[in-house]
Amino acid sequence: MARRGQPQTRARRSGPTDRRRGRDRARERDRGPEDVISVAARAVREVEAALRNGRATSTTRAKFQVVALLLRDERARIRAEEGSTEAHRNEQLKRLDGIATILAKTAVRDADLMALLAEDAVVSPEAKALKREMLRDAGLETAPEEAPPVERPTAAAENGVVPQSVISRKLANPFLAPDFSAVRQSAPPRSTRLATWELIGPLLSSFERAGTGASTSMALPPPSARSAPGGRELMPHQAELIAAAAAGHRTFLLADEPGLGKTAQALLAAGAANAYPLLVVVPNVVKTNWAREAAIWTPNRAATVIHGNGDSIDGFADIVVVNYEVLDRHVGWLGDFGFRGMVVDEAHFIKNKSSQRSQHVLELSERIRSFTARPLLMALTGTPLINDIEDFRAIWQFLGWIDETKPLAELMHALDETGLTPADPGFYAAARQCVVDQGIVRRRKVDVAADIPARRIADLPVELDGATGRSIRAAERDLARRLVSRYQDALAARSSGPVGDGIDHELVARVVRRELKEAATSTTSGENVFGMMRRIGRAKAGLAADYAAQLARSAGKVVFFAKHVDVMDAAEETFAKQGVRFSSIRGDQTSTARQKNIDAFVEDPDVAVAVCSLTAAGVGLNLQVASNIVLAELSWTAAEQTQAIDRSHRIGQTEPVTAWRIIAAQTIDARIAELIDSKAGLAAQALDGSEEEVGSSTDVQHDALVALLTEALSAG
Repeated sequence: MARRGQPQTRARRSGPTDRRRGRDRARERDRGPEDVISVAARAVREVEAALRNGRATSTTRAKFQVVALLLRDERARIRAEEGSTEAHRNEQLKRLDGIATILAKTAVRDADLMALLAEDAVVSPEAKALKREMLRDAGLETAPEEAPPVERPTAAAENGVVPQSVISRKLANPFLAPDFSAVRQSAPPRSTRLATWELIGPLLSSFERAGTGASTSMALPPPSARSAPGGRELMPHQAELIAAAAAGHRTFLLADEPGLGKTAQALLAAGAANAYPLLVVVPNVVKTNWAREAAIWTPNRAATVIHGNGDSIDGFADIVVVNYEVLDRHVGWLGDFGFRGMVVDEAHFIKNKSSQRSQHVLELSERIRSFTARPLLMALTGTPLINDIEDFRAIWQFLGWIDETKPLAELMHALDETGLTPADPGFYAAARQCVVDQGIVRRRKVDVAADIPARRIADLPVELDGATGRSIRAAERDLARRLVSRYQDALAARSSGPVGDGIDHELVARVVRRELKEAATSTTSGENVFGMMRRIGRAKAGLAADYAAQLARSAGKVVFFAKHVDVMDAAEETFAKQGVRFSSIRGDQTSTARQKNIDAFVEDPDVAVAVCSLTAAGVGLNLQVASNIVLAELSWTAAEQTQAIDRSHRIGQTEPVTAWRIIAAQTIDARIAELIDSKAGLAAQALDGSEEEVGSSTDVQHDALVALLTEALSAG
């Protein structure tokens, strides 16, 4: 009976199902092409069911990708369809959104599925075949597949990536697109009076012809407020620029000298203009500092930094920081992100318009200006405008003041309002003022000396990337583990017994004293704190030298301090490669050679940097010809640091002195910097001129290791 009934049962299960499927497909064909949506809905449910039963197979992934492709194509078709009512179109789009929501929730379960939603995801042969089959199920004829045309890929296409978190941002709604509603208004007709004149050359020439007393800055409104987030107070010159942004000005060539807070001004201007999301393009050496400054000045706006392929970025951040060196990998998705503001730091980096990075920056600027009516565009540079004015052609183009051949609408209108042509004697002065009024802002230290401390320390955190950075962080973990092991051994051997669950701070101090004693006599097994600091110094050398070279180009002579000879050697090699002339002042020089190198730095205008030993050149030098100092390595005491700064901050110095302290983020280097400051009362990062010694080098070394061990014990 069971055997006779079993075939009948199978017949009852399969026959009606086949007939239902046939009827369903017939109905779908009868309803026409719009029922691609029905086919996609059935497919996405099948994918959802398959994933509930286990990991996605290749067939499941292909079906998932086909659904995404069908939704994308169908959405475009519905929007472009003529003759359809608005109600019908909205109903179809609503159905698509329902399927898209299921697709997004499904993709969250498998990262491989997320990647298939990217615009540039490779469509597998299996997916292509399945798509044709599903379109036939929907009653649509498919054209035979054609071989794609062979194109030579550009460098950006070859290297292009889309970070996973950017894909995740899209998955919040797979069809979420940037808001392009505030499109740029049509430009007014160009002046017929100036239409036949070549104007770019005369505009550039107008800066070279400027006489003494010519304006270097646009007129800025008085500040409406000086307060900033976190109870901070802006300096008057900073508050003026923020007021201009709040009043509606949207393009700035901010050329303040280094040390006058251009980063803070740019971040706060973005807030005043509500220019979010904001893209910030910077040199590698300062990208970590931009994220740090964003947390200080705009704490309610999340900032993310792109390293390498962007695997660690936050795709939902309001501020995206990317360095020039990796911009080519990301220019594709950045152009579609919907930025409403863009800041280019050290903007003279784009002066060569034929370079790839210049082309990428200009492409992104044009993209932003094409879909945003009045974006905030800021070019930051400390380079004096009177030098090599031809270099600023690319910056003016980035800001939207000119294109390849002519001034754009706003600048052209301003030139027309002068009533002059290049044939008139007064044209050049008037034209220069027209450009300045577009948004050039230039203040020198000496101009705002009353606003800033006579001498101050500015920390510049840098990321140690690559194998070197990983090695240093691994060595720090090894040091912490060795200290923990010694602590645990000492705790187990103590006769008085354990102290409970807490940390025995007296025992911690004893372990640290032993470590320092062995490190000083080179008997420590493994990495010690002195060796680690030297390795960190070597790792920072190139970055510190690169920043010093930027300062030298922007603000004149720079004093570069390092502790170790190999760090000085590495820095000098960087300067030589960049064509920056330098003098070397070391402890192993004769007095004659030393004085010759000092004189060269002080007297020769072409010698831009003095590379000095922190210990050998920290006293007895008069280097007040420079107002910018780079501290490539940390000293162990605030007094040693102050002595180095005093080589420039002394009688004869006419400008405020800024010491730029290069600190390796996420290493013991940062911890030591905090300890030096706390012992010297420098929490505000400003020197008060006190010569009081408040702690020895041993104190800092001891406290740094105590903090390292205590943190490791707490985490363990």
